[in-house]
Amino acid sequence: MKIGFFDSGIGGLTVLHRAFGALPNEEFLYYADEDNVPYGEKSRAEIMELSDRAAEFLIEKGAKIIVIACNTATSAAVASLRERYSVPFIGMEPAVKPAIENADGKRVLVTATPLTIREEKLRNLIGKYDKYGIVDLLPLPRLVGFAERLEFESDAVRAYLAERLGQFDAAQYGQIVLGCTHFNYFKDLFRDILPPHAKVIDGVNGTIKRLISVMGEKDMFEQGGESRVDYYVSGRDANDGESLKRFEKLHRRLELMETI
Repeated sequence: MKIGFFDSGIGGLTVLHRAFGALPNEEFLYYADEDNVPYGEKSRAEIMELSDRAAEFLIEKGAKIIVIACNTATSAAVASLRERYSVPFIGMEPAVKPAIENADGKRVLVTATPLTIREEKLRNLIGKYDKYGIVDLLPLPRLVGFAERLEFESDAVRAYLAERLGQFDAAQYGQIVLGCTHFNYFKDLFRDILPPHAKVIDGVNGTIKRLISVMGEKDMFEQGGESRVDYYVSGRDANDGESLKRFEKLHRRLELMETI
């Protein structure tokens, strides 16, 4: 069975990467809307239109269930996509609940794109679980651009993260939530900059668990199938040699980040 994933760019690969291990018998389609990245600085209406375009493309390619592997697109478009299409949509959710549950008397810092932070969806999530006012928000708009340029370890990105995180007293924070899938490429830098007690977490595992749950409910699992993935960039085939080398390089990066 074909499972579709889409994101504004390469961020959603962080979700696809974990799906490989969890669903070894499935076929995957990955749509990176690199012509329109970043989503986090666009209007809600623009993101809804772009998300609709990605969903329609994946359905035409045979996707029977779609993962919106982008926190920003989930915030802006998941409700409208579920209304328009009959296939199930699995969205991203920042790991606010587990972060608060494991804060151990310290504060929680949620990092995300500007639009995700503005959207009501995140505010409602925080309001549901943050009973003692321990959550703070930090937009990191430039981090998506660094990721799309594959600029993961430069002095510029390190300085940017250090400056942004330096606005907070890190000693007060026990949990740092990565609320954008692009941010997962920088776990090593977050780890280097933050004090040892601060745990860096993301919402990817929750999304994969939800995907598996819905597939089980709808009896969608393949038995003995052969795993494969087809990549597309804003609707164009991206399975040529050079494109595949780039995606493989990104998956290798993610394997390193999984050890942190």
